[in-house]
Amino acid sequence: MEEKQLKNDKRMKDTVLEVKDLKQYFPIKAGLMQRVVGYVKAVDGISFSIQRGKTMGLVGESGCGKTTVGKTILRLNEKTSGQVLFNGKDVFEMDRKELRSIRPQMQIVFQDPFSSLSPRLPVSEIIGEAVKEHQIVPKSGYDEYLDHIMKSCGLEPYHKDRYPHEFSGGQRQRICIARALALNPDFIVCDEPVSALDVSIQAQIINLLKDLQDQLGLTYLFISHDLSVVEHISDEVGVMYLGDLVEYGSKKSIFKNPLHPYTQALLSAAPVPDPAAKMNRIILEGSIPSPANPPSGCKFHTRCPECMDICTRVVPKVKEIEPGHTVVCHLYN
Repeated sequence: MEEKQLKNDKRMKDTVLEVKDLKQYFPIKAGLMQRVVGYVKAVDGISFSIQRGKTMGLVGESGCGKTTVGKTILRLNEKTSGQVLFNGKDVFEMDRKELRSIRPQMQIVFQDPFSSLSPRLPVSEIIGEAVKEHQIVPKSGYDEYLDHIMKSCGLEPYHKDRYPHEFSGGQRQRICIARALALNPDFIVCDEPVSALDVSIQAQIINLLKDLQDQLGLTYLFISHDLSVVEHISDEVGVMYLGDLVEYGSKKSIFKNPLHPYTQALLSAAPVPDPAAKMNRIILEGSIPSPANPPSGCKFHTRCPECMDICTRVVPKVKEIEPGHTVVCHLYN
């Protein structure tokens, strides 16, 4: 019993983020009185954890709730229910003072590097504004610290007086990464940080993120719909569909042995850099149902090629097929 307790204590110590049954519903209002007539179930009870120094990839089609998960974890949205434990403490139980004290430790890199940067501020202010606010370094070492952060992200000190519109897309994303990195965080949400960039620049940014992780021991939640990028950078992978986490496991288990029909369809759609390779493409018919009125039973049953009668009536439960590899599907229950 003592040995088991020690293992559990070590696991909790090594876990940076733990999400338990997180739900995020947005109210739908209508009428003159703006009464609530329903809810958009953007995130509908998902659970996962991320170990220190590791990367979890979160994948799925547009509109499945990936970005909402990232924003809710950082408490940019208020949750509907569930828990978000950061270094063992519930983010939503913190008062304003305590939340402010941990803000530097939890950062985000947004999808669009242009709209997430103020066009009225030079790079030095964009990167250094929060450094001053949270007093990360003394005033005497501020300029030297800024130069160090910029160089580590592939920017030069002479860029400090320039404005965002003077940079390319890849350079603007480097500025976003430098802004997050300047606060010396433990955990960074990367919300599709390379989707707006061309392929060669994507590779540079991904390699930069991996190098920074190796150097600083950073932990990432990497949100993307590009499976090739997720396979390159992630240690664990979660697959989302309509607010649910339908499959979760190590990168190797997800890509070598996908279990859920939705995961199999996503992987079959990923391009293979071999013109001679035969693609067994799985075509999903129909469109994603509305999260405001999801189907009964399994939410995927309206598009699933393996749909059974029970799928239309009963919500499937989480099933662990192998250690650390879980799936939510009646095929395995």
